[in-house]
Amino acid sequence: MPASSEWIIKDQTVVSNSWRILEAEVGVDELADMEQQAILAPLDFWLAERSTLQARKGLTGVWLDSNEKPGSLIVDSTFDINEIPLIAVNFPVFSDGRGYSTARALRQNLGYEGDLMAIGDVLRDQVFYLKRCGFNILMPRADQDAEIMLTAFADFKTGYQASIDQPEPLFRRR
Repeated sequence: MPASSEWIIKDQTVVSNSWRILEAEVGVDELADMEQQAILAPLDFWLAERSTLQARKGLTGVWLDSNEKPGSLIVDSTFDINEIPLIAVNFPVFSDGRGYSTARALRQNLGYEGDLMAIGDVLRDQVFYLKRCGFNILMPRADQDAEIMLTAFADFKTGYQASIDQPEPLFRRR
């Protein structure tokens, strides 16, 4: 399970983190203590307790592990994925790249327009690519420095392929 951090990078700015990541084993009774707090619920808990979570006063987002499919969020034909204020995608280890595909699927295939956060083993080397896939919030690993993380947004001037942040490939931009 990813750990919460005191700070996050939102839209290329360091801000304090108000989101609490819930563990997979959390119970409904524990939610009473967090009534006003912004929480990120694990997918299984969010699916099982969606009505309870929506009745809370605090914001409720959902986090997906790297093995969970983004289509799992669509619970029925009337559900609008954009009702979820924040979706987080866990990167359990640096070498697990499934989160990039999850982000692209959320943005491109499911039309998600809300905040999309990368959590877990998020390092400086990933920053530019996370942005290209549609992440606008990063919760870096605890040992990462905020100012060093911010410099990664300028590592490359342009990308060749089409992406979420630049839908037109380089050869069409000439």
